[in-house]
Amino acid sequence: MDFSLSDEHKMVRDMAQRFSDQELKPIAAQIDQTHKHNDAVLKKMAENGFMGVAIPGEYGGAGMDYLAYALILTEISRGCASTGVIMSVNNSLYGFPVYTFGTEEQRKKFNTPVASGEAHGCYGLTEANAGSDPAGMKTNAVLDGDSWIINGEKKFITNGNIAKYAVIAAVTDKTKGYKGITQFVIDLEETEGFSVGKVEDKLGIRGSGTSELVFQDARIPKDAILGDPGSGFKQMLTTLDSGRIGIASQALGIAKSCLEEAVKYSKERVQFGKSLDTFQATQFKLADMATRIDASELLILRAAWLESNHLPFEKEAAMAKMFASDTAMDATIEGVQILGGYGYVTEYPMERLMRDAKITQIYEGTNEIMRIVVARNVLGKR
Repeated sequence: MDFSLSDEHKMVRDMAQRFSDQELKPIAAQIDQTHKHNDAVLKKMAENGFMGVAIPGEYGGAGMDYLAYALILTEISRGCASTGVIMSVNNSLYGFPVYTFGTEEQRKKFNTPVASGEAHGCYGLTEANAGSDPAGMKTNAVLDGDSWIINGEKKFITNGNIAKYAVIAAVTDKTKGYKGITQFVIDLEETEGFSVGKVEDKLGIRGSGTSELVFQDARIPKDAILGDPGSGFKQMLTTLDSGRIGIASQALGIAKSCLEEAVKYSKERVQFGKSLDTFQATQFKLADMATRIDASELLILRAAWLESNHLPFEKEAAMAKMFASDTAMDATIEGVQILGGYGYVTEYPMERLMRDAKITQIYEGTNEIMRIVVARNVLGKR
């Protein structure tokens, strides 16, 4: 068994690490405070291939694998979790289903501009009453001649306020339950009857937009359908499995940043005539952080390797997302504790890391859902 990365993967990781340290860490606090992403930085990320890591070159991507994607996203999120989730959605929730389920024409038209960084994509699944239970969605699409007419509202859509393109899930046959759900890939700017609704004011990852997508008799082309009618639910599950590797990587990046800040502060802060890192209580907190971070990384890299090699990875992705996000949350709680009062103020990044960490336990499947997925696999129940 070989735990070492290839020279190519090491090079990609190191490049992303340098980018994070030089381009993201210096502006992460500003991005959080202004609730605005940095267009110039996103453009540079696209030039480095970060917006379509595993998408082949002929469709605008970098043509790498999901292991490279996890390594890059971890480093980007270590510098700025808001920027990390923008990258994640473009790659996984949008890029993955278009490439995996789309036709050759759809790949060229809808993968290329997003993977190359010319535009952003989003994924319209969640609704007011359909989050953990996607089969409860109400958004519907009705075939009308050469068009589909969509009505409904999507909630909590990352990149929704900046996306030009979207993959949208809608009910096309309500008599069939979850087997009546279909996915579409559309150009939002060319869709009459579409509008961006409320942009949420969030606890964390405030530099990434989260908005409503509103469809009122929105007309889209008949050929906007992804795959076959009624295949949307299965497509969703596969897409979310892939996306969970991205969120796990985001959580890992947050946890790594937390450990870096905690170690740095513990060496500088003096109490009772000694630096904090000499106290066993501090050392134990750091040791627990480091151990869980390493365990999270191994789970993530295993899931990414499985996906890259076209092997089943549902259980492994759920484990990685669940464990890494719990690790990020626990690490930031302890990180704030180590910094004491300074951990509670915006002068230091620890409070931002704590706010950013929480959402990783919630989106792309709550950790309660992750435990159901893992248990279902362990018990052999499908």
